[in-house]
Amino acid sequence: MRTLGSTELKRLHRSWRRRTPGRVGLILDDVQNPFNVGAIIRTAAAFRVEDLWLVGSSETPAHEKVRKTALGSERFVPYRSVDSIEQAISEARARDYRIVGLELAESSTPIHQADLPGDTALIAGHEDRGISRRALAGCEEVVYIPQLGRIGSLNVAAAVAIATYELRRRRWASAED
Repeated sequence: MRTLGSTELKRLHRSWRRRTPGRVGLILDDVQNPFNVGAIIRTAAAFRVEDLWLVGSSETPAHEKVRKTALGSERFVPYRSVDSIEQAISEARARDYRIVGLELAESSTPIHQADLPGDTALIAGHEDRGISRRALAGCEEVVYIPQLGRIGSLNVAAAVAIATYELRRRRWASAED
């Protein structure tokens, strides 16, 4: 066994892109730590997130710490800075995204059990407070990532990576049928 060379890797990525239907968008609701924003942008580039909304005090790739963590991947993720969560949700809906919150909230569903068809925009929130009440009010569904350990929450960048992977994994599985 050996690792893939760069040409083989490019072919594999091209094949995955062709077989992966549906769009994924991300809405960052006041994610304040620039290192988290940079890590999320890097994840977004890896999983071909088509739209990224940076809401409120979420830093943009113009911030040095965001760029440092994103490692150049910000070039591959179309993003917009907006003032309010309502504006981000409205723009996402206008682009035909289904709005799904990523939060442990009343009536939320474990992400692996949720029915998430079509184009989905995930909302991830502030590192301490999670997504705002206004964001929750705009969601068509709210999902969470079940955790088994003694810590009750994940870092926002880790949670976004898991949720984005889960959305893409479902599309890969449905494309192989």
